[in-house]
Amino acid sequence: MSTAARLGVFAVAALACGTTAAADDAKTGFVKKTFKNADGTESPYVVFVPHDYDGTKAVPVILFLHGAGETKGGKKMPAEVGIGTAIRKAEKTFPAIVVIPQSEKRTWMADSDDGKRALAILGEVQKAYKTDPDRVYLTGLSMGGFGTWSLAAAHPDKWAAIVPICGGVFRGGPDAAKTTAEKIKGIPAWVFHGDQDKAVKVDLSRQMVDALKTAGGTPKYTEYKGVDHNSWDPAYAEKELWTWLFAQKKK
Repeated sequence: MSTAARLGVFAVAALACGTTAAADDAKTGFVKKTFKNADGTESPYVVFVPHDYDGTKAVPVILFLHGAGETKGGKKMPAEVGIGTAIRKAEKTFPAIVVIPQSEKRTWMADSDDGKRALAILGEVQKAYKTDPDRVYLTGLSMGGFGTWSLAAAHPDKWAAIVPICGGVFRGGPDAAKTTAEKIKGIPAWVFHGDQDKAVKVDLSRQMVDALKTAGGTPKYTEYKGVDHNSWDPAYAEKELWTWLFAQKKK
């Protein structure tokens, strides 16, 4: 091989290494990832990694469930709405890893493919990063609020706290709220809803809060006066929410 050829090969190799290094630089902030499903298909998701994360200290982890509008094929991506918006306002200091999967079939119910995939992605992230098993949190808005109640009831031992926003329980008949509350009464919960919500009636959150109290739970509840469906922006903007959330640990 001539000297010129060798230099050409070296240049290509160096360029390839540089490209790889650049791709690997995105180790913190909003990191795009892909989950490989059992059937061979792939599902994209996003992980927010704290800017000071170095793998030496276990950090809290949050599973975030988006609303119906961010389902696959929607106009916005899951990280662009809700918790993603809140994180961007304090991105350099936000202290938790946040897992942001995307629904493909417009549901987050615990027995659905989307719900099961969300938990599998959470598990994948917990293996890939150093996370605190005693501080695993669940939150979601609208469709994700329903999913939060559902996944909490299906896996009550997994969560240190939950934050359902403008959701509710609609499966299980007239006693659905009571049945769900009995399963999750020991999980710290902070519930949010707007009293003028026309998409998801505020009564659904009120019913769950009342059911939790009757079951012996001590949920926090914030109802925004005059607020329609978007109660997630003011909820995630509550500074006290994050102080409260990260103080919760599994007993």
